[in-house]
Amino acid sequence: MFRRRLSLVLLLLAAAVVLQGVAAVFAVREAERQVVRGRVASDILQRFVDLSATKQRLRTWVTQDQIGAGGDPAERDALEERMRTHVLELASLTGEAVAIGLAAKDATEQAARLDALQVLAQSMENLSAAIRQRPPLSPDVQARQAWDALAEVFEKSNGRDLRQLIAESIEREKAAMVREREAADVSLARMRALWMGTALLLALVALGATFYFGHGLRRPLHALASGARALQQGQLQHRIDLPGRDEFSDVARSMNAMAEELESHRRREEQQRQLLEATVRERTADLHQANESLRRTDVRRRQLLADISHELRTPTTAIRGEAEVTLRGADRPAAEYREALGRIVDTSRQLAAVIDDLLAMARTDMETLSLVRQPVSIKQPLLDALGQAAALAGECGVGLVAEGRLPPQRTVFGDAQRLTQLLLLLLDNAIRYSQPGSTVRWRASNQGDWLLLEVKDEGIGIPPEELPNIFDRHFRGSVARLHRASGSGLGLPIARALAQAHGGTLEISSRFAGPEEAGSTTATLCLPLWQGPQADDDTRPAPLAEDTQA
Repeated sequence: MFRRRLSLVLLLLAAAVVLQGVAAVFAVREAERQVVRGRVASDILQRFVDLSATKQRLRTWVTQDQIGAGGDPAERDALEERMRTHVLELASLTGEAVAIGLAAKDATEQAARLDALQVLAQSMENLSAAIRQRPPLSPDVQARQAWDALAEVFEKSNGRDLRQLIAESIEREKAAMVREREAADVSLARMRALWMGTALLLALVALGATFYFGHGLRRPLHALASGARALQQGQLQHRIDLPGRDEFSDVARSMNAMAEELESHRRREEQQRQLLEATVRERTADLHQANESLRRTDVRRRQLLADISHELRTPTTAIRGEAEVTLRGADRPAAEYREALGRIVDTSRQLAAVIDDLLAMARTDMETLSLVRQPVSIKQPLLDALGQAAALAGECGVGLVAEGRLPPQRTVFGDAQRLTQLLLLLLDNAIRYSQPGSTVRWRASNQGDWLLLEVKDEGIGIPPEELPNIFDRHFRGSVARLHRASGSGLGLPIARALAQAHGGTLEISSRFAGPEEAGSTTATLCLPLWQGPQADDDTRPAPLAEDTQA
């Protein structure tokens, strides 16, 4: 782990610093000891020099006193006291030298120092007594004798030459001082080398650690920084490639997991957004469709009002005109009134038919055509439609003939009344546009899951160019208008709407030979058969093979 390596290097650096500190303390203590030893050696030397000088001053004072040149006893006492102090200080410094190991290097040196101190201490007692007991010089004493006598007191002690002893001591202490100074210099040089070595070692270790960790940190930090910038820029598919088991690899895996989670959230958010947009589009389409439906309904409503106004104007005008003509002028014979009333009745019947067609068309246009759907046997609506169509066929002099019989399975799922209306519209349209003396034939059959009802006339036919428009409202072809001036052009549109409401289809085909030639038109109705239980058939017979002539 990178943290362990870093901790180890830091621990090594700390240990090196501690070792450097310990070495520094040791070096400082050693240098301090060398300095103390040098100071002690210097102090011993200085005390021997001071002792020699003080002894020489005291000798001078004694000489002056003996020759009568004056001499203050207080000065003598002070010089004696100073000599004793020098001896005591030398004794103290000698003990200190033993304590700090100054005497450990040369036992002979220490023995000579102690011997000199002992001789000097004894000479101080003898010198003090001799000075006080020595009378002034008599005139007859020679100077040489006086000087030798004085030298005996100051320079000799127990047979030892004090001047030589002090001189040797001074030379010995000078050598000790020089030796200790050289040792101090060596100690300082060693300490300087130690400091420089440890500092250099620490610098090298720090430089090596810097290079190692700089090299080790450059790649992971660059990879992490690049990954962070990629995530900041929204590149959630970016992954940081840092294999291993160190802390940077853990951070990289955490960032990769975070990026993956963010990418998953983004995908879910995108899916939710797309779903929301799809829902909005769907709702917008529904609203648009509803708006279009409302618009179409409004258009149809306006067209219906226009159709009603157009279709009802002519019959009502005819009824009113017939009534006004009949009531105008003097009384007329009853036969004329009956004829006028008959014409009014016919016109009223025509008006009622137009109103029925308009209402049916309005229901289909407004998409409010109500159906009570249930399993229905096609036989009963067919019988009802044939019964009503037979009277019209008789009036028009047209035969109504069935081809074959109804198939065994003839149940549909629908509204019986609307089915009767649908079948009657097909039969009525075929009868009205047939020539007198011709025949309208119908046939019912099964084709798979469908019931097919075909109604074929021998009438005027439909020109090919007019076939695409026959299901348009109020459309009437040119030949149809010549054959029959009255008519609303709503029969076939209503019939197709009823067929589609029952899940079926209505198709018209025609053979047209010319305005003056006989043709034929076939209406084919397809209705889905009911797959459940069959409805009960009516027991009344159907006019399957008889003709109805006018």
